Amino acid sequence: MTSPASALAGRWNIVSWEQRYDDGRIVAPMGKALQGYLMYTEAGYMSVFICAGGRQPFASGLQFGGTQQEKAAAYDTVLSYGGRYEVQGDTVLHHVEVSLFPNWVGQVQKRRYTLEGDRLAVAATLEAGTPEARQIVLTWERAPVPTA
Repeated sequence: MTSPASALAGRWNIVSWEQRYDDGRIVAPMGKALQGYLMYTEAGYMSVFICAGGRQPFASGLQFGGTQQEKAAAYDTVLSYGGRYEVQGDTVLHHVEVSLFPNWVGQVQKRRYTLEGDRLAVAATLEAGTPEARQIVLTWERAPVPTA
């Protein structure tokens, strides 16, 4: 019998990301042309990297040489974090060790998940009790295993 963690292991490609606000708004925070993936390992590690499609390169061509506007746009079009994970029932807990958003480091991100074939749906409530309270729903598709 496959354990829940084993069922999640592998690479998942992003299909969609919606934020459903308590006031009824539905927003695709990085648009609909997303790129990225979620990785779960058998050893209990996870990482996620999502970015908006069509990101603009820095005019200088230098990794750390962008203008303040270019750097802000680069930050606003990426979500990335990683660490250990564990599965508890229908919830996967991401124990964040590194993150583009420094406030998540040392925190646990709880995600409810459903797995149907090669589709993984992950959902969570963010910023409950604030004007920005929302449900996030990310849909992923299992990536094919590369052949040699």
